Parts: sequence; C-alpha cells; structure tokens
Amino acid sequence: MHSVDVVVIGAGQAGLSGAYHLRRSGLLPDRDFVVLDHAPRPGGAWQFRWPSLTYGKVHGMHALPGMELTGADDSRPSSEVIGAYFDAYERAFDLRVHRPVEVGAVREGVGGRLVVETSEGTYATRALINATGTWDRPFWPRYPGQETFRGRQLHTANYPGPAEFAGQRVIVMGGGASGTQHLMEIAEVAADTFWVTRRPPVFREGPFGADQGRAAVAMVEERVRRGLPPQSVVSVTGLPLTDAVRHARQSGVLDRLPMFDRITPDGVAWNDGRVVEADVILWATGFRAAVDHLAPLRLREPGGGIRVEGTQAVRDGRVHLVGYGPSASTIGANRAGRAAVRAIGRLLEGAEPAAERASSVLA
Repeated sequence: MHSVDVVVIGAGQAGLSGAYHLRRSGLLPDRDFVVLDHAPRPGGAWQFRWPSLTYGKVHGMHALPGMELTGADDSRPSSEVIGAYFDAYERAFDLRVHRPVEVGAVREGVGGRLVVETSEGTYATRALINATGTWDRPFWPRYPGQETFRGRQLHTANYPGPAEFAGQRVIVMGGGASGTQHLMEIAEVAADTFWVTRRPPVFREGPFGADQGRAAVAMVEERVRRGLPPQSVVSVTGLPLTDAVRHARQSGVLDRLPMFDRITPDGVAWNDGRVVEADVILWATGFRAAVDHLAPLRLREPGGGIRVEGTQAVRDGRVHLVGYGPSASTIGANRAGRAAVRAIGRLLEGAEPAAERASSVLA
C-alpha cells in the first residue's frame, strides 16, 4: 500500500492541469501525489482520434496551463500534434505519469483516507482528482432488430477514417459535431450516405463569444447540480455553420432523416413504410462519463449522475471531478484543475472541517 496525499486518475487535459497545479502548490510527484493513466502513451483521448481529424479541424483546443502549443502543423493528425504536446508537457513539468495503469475501484479506507485499487498496486490517499473523461464509455443506443443487421456497425470511438467506406452505403446516426464531420468526409468516397438524428439539428450562425459560452456552461452545470448525468457543453451550443457545413447542406449531404423505428438485416426502416438499405451504420451518439470505478463510494444521485458543486462531489468532498459536466471543455478542464487543487490544499492544511467539505463551492 502506497500512501500519498493526492491521486490523479487520468492524464488528459483535466488530469494534467490538476497535476500542474499540484506541482505549483509545492507537492512533489511520486512522493506527495501520483498521476495514473490507463492509456499507452501521452495524449489523453486525443491519441485515439481518427487520422483524418487533422489539427486544423479541431475546434477550440486550449493550451495547457503554463505552456503554449506553438508551431503546430494544421495538416497533421490531431492525435500526433496533441500527443506530442502532452508528452512535452509531462516532461517539462516532470509530472511522472504512471502508464499504462488500470484503476479498478476507489473505496473507503481507514483514517479518513480513500483506497485506490490499481493494476500496479494500491494507493491510500487523502484526496482524489478524477479526470477520466468519457472516451472509454461510448454510448450505443439499442433499437429493435439491431442484432439482425448483416452489415457493419461501429461507433465514433473506433471510427477509422473515411477510406474504409469507399463505395459503400453508410448511415451516420447522430447530430453532433463528430457525426457531421464523419458524414461530410465519408460522403466524398461512399456510394451513398444517409444522416439520421433524433432531433432536428440546430445550426449556429454568427460569433460564439464569452457570454454565449457562459450561458452554455451554466445549462450543463445546472444538470450536474441536480444530480443528473451531464450533457456535453457542445450539446447545448448547436453546430457552427462553417463554410464546409454550408456546402454540405447545399449539396444535400446534410439532408437529415428522422430517427428510424427499427433496424433490418439490410438497413433501417420507418413505420411509415420508408426503408434505407445500407452496408454500414456508424453510431456518432456520444459518450458517457467514465466513473464506474467510483461506484463503491456511492456518489450517484437518484437521477443517475454525480452531484457536483464546483469540482467536489457533494456526497464526498475528498473526491474532485474535473473534466466532468461543465468543465468538459479544454478551457473548462484547465480551470477545474486549478480549482480542485485549491480546495485540496485547504483539506490538506486541515482548514476545512470534514462536515463542510461536501458543501464547499469553488469560485
């Protein structure tokens, strides 16, 4: 059993931000805190993105605290650019990320500590920064007849890029940014494409400034405060109407079909008699928070989510969720990492009674 003051789970944007601020507060890696990451190399979830998602197509990648990303080639895959940036960042600040390390469970320990069970051993810690994101929990909807489909079904999480769909008939299910990106590039090589969404897509015209950003984050934050599963910030902002999107709408690529009623062996069907035959169904249906390892702590509310004030779990103020809900953007993750470390500093100094930790609201 290794004893530390803080365990950070996850080394994506949120986890590295937390580790950076722990370092700045005077804590030392592998002595006072440890960063655990299950991925094989630096880059967080970015390392798993499809090759055709170049850095120039990335929307709103915000630099990590203390080190800008400069001189990036927009034509290179984002997985390479951001992976190299995260690698340089970890080395620059000597964060000593342990990888690949799987975290199985976090449980109540003795003496007010949490016990973190991992593939490299067990840690006893006074506080936890959970920065596990969503990439490991792709959401696969279930529809009647899904198991009968003779073609291929895959999710954004294992999307290989457009080349594999050359000459095929492809249904893209999902009205978010990933779904539209997949659809527009697949349409250039596929025999035919079909776009299906549960709700009519909302396209956003004009600039998206600070006021609009704060309003979007507030909507996500309200769900988290009510103990409901968080929605992504992107889900409440609408789709930006870029030149590429305008062209795709004009050419018919983004002609949306309503949600089908069932899946058939050869495609999908609606109750009104309409059918579409397809070789592939691509589910661009998003992700859920990867927090199953926290289940022994019983943090979930009846609504299914973890209620959070600032970054602290209301049911256990030793647990901080960064990159969760309203802090799921890159800039939000940076701020959440800093806020979590400030609160943890008060806990480690003994300035905050245990009974008050759960209700502490971070500025």
